[in-house]
Amino acid sequence: MDQHRRNILKAGATAAVGGLLASTQGCAQTGALAQGAPSVPPLASTVGMRLATGSIGTSGKPGIIVVLDGGRAVDLGEQARRQNASLAFDPASMLSLIASGDAGLNQARQVAERAARDNAGTIALDSVRLASPIPRPDRNIYCVGWNYLDHFEEGKNVRADKTVDKLPDHPVFFTKGTHTMNGPFDAIPIDPTLTKMTDWEAELAVVIGRKGVNIPEAQAMDYVFGYAAYNDTTARDIQQKVHGGQWFRGKSLDGHGPMGPWIVTAAGVKLDDVRVISRVNGVEKQNASYKQMYFKIPRIIAELSRGLTLEPGDIIATGTPSGVGFARKPQEFLKHGDVMETEIVGVGIIRNPIRSVA
Repeated sequence: MDQHRRNILKAGATAAVGGLLASTQGCAQTGALAQGAPSVPPLASTVGMRLATGSIGTSGKPGIIVVLDGGRAVDLGEQARRQNASLAFDPASMLSLIASGDAGLNQARQVAERAARDNAGTIALDSVRLASPIPRPDRNIYCVGWNYLDHFEEGKNVRADKTVDKLPDHPVFFTKGTHTMNGPFDAIPIDPTLTKMTDWEAELAVVIGRKGVNIPEAQAMDYVFGYAAYNDTTARDIQQKVHGGQWFRGKSLDGHGPMGPWIVTAAGVKLDDVRVISRVNGVEKQNASYKQMYFKIPRIIAELSRGLTLEPGDIIATGTPSGVGFARKPQEFLKHGDVMETEIVGVGIIRNPIRSVA
């Protein structure tokens, strides 16, 4: 693994820590620290967990990885086998863990805490090849358009549809295909014979944890499993000028939806502290606060679930702030060799190189 990726992983874990340091308390309750046992990598045992999907070595099969502080991690499936622990979920599947509810999450926490107390129970995080936390969702990714006022305003003069001159009274929803999912450090393919206007859209992704329909806004946050960084990478020329103005295909080219580097469970994220940031080749392009969202997460979930059943593992990308390349003067677009970073402060950072496939 290159040093820059190590630094990104370290920075991402640090960015996700805010309030996630509860494992030493858990160890003290077991008497481990009182007996002079060595200190262990902190684990989010009471306020949140960082859950990744990754593989170890060239032939390793993907599985759930619990990310600790200090550059350490726990291979959940391997440690459950070593501990003869019974699990209510398949440790190779994040969707299975999410669907198992609180019981499964508590089992995962117990296995990880026990592994963290054992010097041989953890692995180096940079030895793990991270995939998207949910490599292939069961359903399309739900997305929210025009959810930051500044982004809506910046696009007025370049949008194909000039009839929309004010933000709608309800969230604008569209979807991206499951084939768009991409890993947090994997290359995003672009075909210059197909599009010359590939754009960045940094977003906070919400992962649903419970089945629900017609969810009241006041109860909506009870349905959130966790959060991840997401980029709604978009081919603007296809989105705007082809297929009658329908967004689906311009939003759904292969690999145009990197997510990660992990899911931080809901208790570990203070939304008012969240910022959504993008960078291209190290230059900041977007930077906005969750507080600037036009429709906040409870409203989004309530509106989306009206007559539409949300399922555990569903992903909702909550919209991008201003600063996209399409609205800049002159316009800017991603090209072969560029590196796109998406950071969600309090969650983590993903970093994707752009690769031409022509």
